[in-house]
Amino acid sequence: MLTRKQHQLLVFIDGYLRRTGFSPSFDEMKEALDLRSKSGIHRLISALEERGFLRRHHHRARALEILRLPVTESTPQAAPAGAPANTHTAETGTFPRLAHSHDPARPSPLDEARSPVIGVPLFGRIAAGLPIEAFRDQGEQIEIPAGQLGSGQHYALHVSGESMIEAGILDGDTVIIRQTETAENGQIVVALVDGQEVTLKRLRQKGKSIALEPANAHFETQIFPQNRVSIQGVLIGLYRRYD
Repeated sequence: MLTRKQHQLLVFIDGYLRRTGFSPSFDEMKEALDLRSKSGIHRLISALEERGFLRRHHHRARALEILRLPVTESTPQAAPAGAPANTHTAETGTFPRLAHSHDPARPSPLDEARSPVIGVPLFGRIAAGLPIEAFRDQGEQIEIPAGQLGSGQHYALHVSGESMIEAGILDGDTVIIRQTETAENGQIVVALVDGQEVTLKRLRQKGKSIALEPANAHFETQIFPQNRVSIQGVLIGLYRRYD
């Protein structure tokens, strides 16, 4: 039997993982559950781990794995404000209507599995450390269910470097990008610097300056005048191979 906060946190983590491909930060979990300190999140995660609902991978940053969801005979409580829609293909009898209670327009996991596959072009390798010039791999694509993409144009990039590891983006991952020229503060974006160098960073904009912020304490935030940076897309997903 889970407490209300344990249940809310499990729902939030599961939905975030399904939407982004990586686990939320402690700050994001604290804000979602309206807690005052991250120590409360640590206690909740430890309790969920002890009860066999999730596992922490201590050798990776922000690596949480959902092992199971609690069986419920009624519709569960809504996730905390700001929690992403849950699209997890749950075990029989677990959270049967959760995805639709958050976002009626979002396809169910079964619908996504049946949706047509789209070939997303692979544009090459992007630095998650210092900016490098991205190159395009002509003709290469990766196949993704259309239900996971939404509207708009998309492309994929291989990640090189470790500056985004605290956002769960590791060296060798493949990120899925929705092509756009605008983004909100805090989103992870593909940014083109001086018309020739491309990098994957979190966007922070204040006045006429743009900060490209890493998710690794060993890397420095880069700040540019607004006219030197253009947005090439926004991160919507991540794929990782386990050999």
